[in-house]
Amino acid sequence: MNIDGNHYRTIWVHEDDPSCIRIIDQRKLPFELSLVDLRTAEETALAIKDMWVRGAGLIGAAAGYGMYLASLEAPDGPGFYPYMEKAADRLIKTRPTAKNLEWAVLRQLASMRNTAETDSRRRIAFATAAEIADEDADYCRRIGEHGLTLIRAIAAGKKGKPVEILTHCNAGWLAFVDYGSATSPVYAAFDEGIPVHVWVDETRPRNQGASLTAWELGKHGVPHHLIVDNAGGHLMQHGMVDMVITGADRVTAGGDAANKIGTYLKALAAKDNGVPFYVALPSSTFDWDIVDGVRDIPIEERDQDEVRYIRGLGSQGTASVLLCPETTEAKNYGFDVTPGRLITGLITERGICGADRKSLAALFPDKIKG
Repeated sequence: MNIDGNHYRTIWVHEDDPSCIRIIDQRKLPFELSLVDLRTAEETALAIKDMWVRGAGLIGAAAGYGMYLASLEAPDGPGFYPYMEKAADRLIKTRPTAKNLEWAVLRQLASMRNTAETDSRRRIAFATAAEIADEDADYCRRIGEHGLTLIRAIAAGKKGKPVEILTHCNAGWLAFVDYGSATSPVYAAFDEGIPVHVWVDETRPRNQGASLTAWELGKHGVPHHLIVDNAGGHLMQHGMVDMVITGADRVTAGGDAANKIGTYLKALAAKDNGVPFYVALPSSTFDWDIVDGVRDIPIEERDQDEVRYIRGLGSQGTASVLLCPETTEAKNYGFDVTPGRLITGLITERGICGADRKSLAALFPDKIKG
């Protein structure tokens, strides 16, 4: 994605040091574009846990590179693989809801099993991390191409008026290696000259919509407005939303989708108002081993201070401000699950399908049998 005329990915190998991984520090956005260097697996785990990087695809890519950094730290000989298994466990535990993270870590472990030679394992870990990142970017580009067909169809009936799209949280290029999932069709439509407008949920408590989605849409020139999280239903009631597109952190073989807390309420409002509700995701986000998302998807509970405090820019720079009485405690559930019955379709790199086992089996016969 371009920022002020310069192309960026969200994660890449340092140009002068292949043992260093560089990321955009998303804690500083939208007020400062800051880069951070990761040199150890533990630094990578911290970056994922504390959301220096966030978003399903990006934390998967970061975990892939974290495993590569762990391979550089691992001892030669028989102690190598046990060290890598411990590093894998540490990384997987950082963000339990997102499937991409576990998928990337296990892919790294599997890739290194075929050889016992340490240097070969390190070369394989480096190559596999690069493959994970490149695949993520390519899959998101293809998601944009498939989702573009939906926007084109709506635009055909709008007589030149913008296609009104609502999204929740950030599933843009900042949440992946490039392009994004939910916003990839939006960028594709905008670049094709289709009039689009995006309603950007602020996405409490970390405000990824306000700080990240609004920032990247602005950098790309896409018209948008920031709204409070609870405004979506009102907009839908008044015919001001043509479609909803969100991302996902884990989607089951039955089509249930876990995404940022509040997504379920958007899906209910969309259903009640006849607004199509789509979930965009690369196949690395699917959990093919479970069907019932409400029962089986682990929901991360994060630090209560993310709810109690809010960060913003003041006259003295950025600061965190307490929102509630000092003695008030908070519960901070990071995600909720939208049942497949509320989802119009899943936009993947292979195409668009229904959010049910039969439709998924038709699109992914190599993953679901029957």
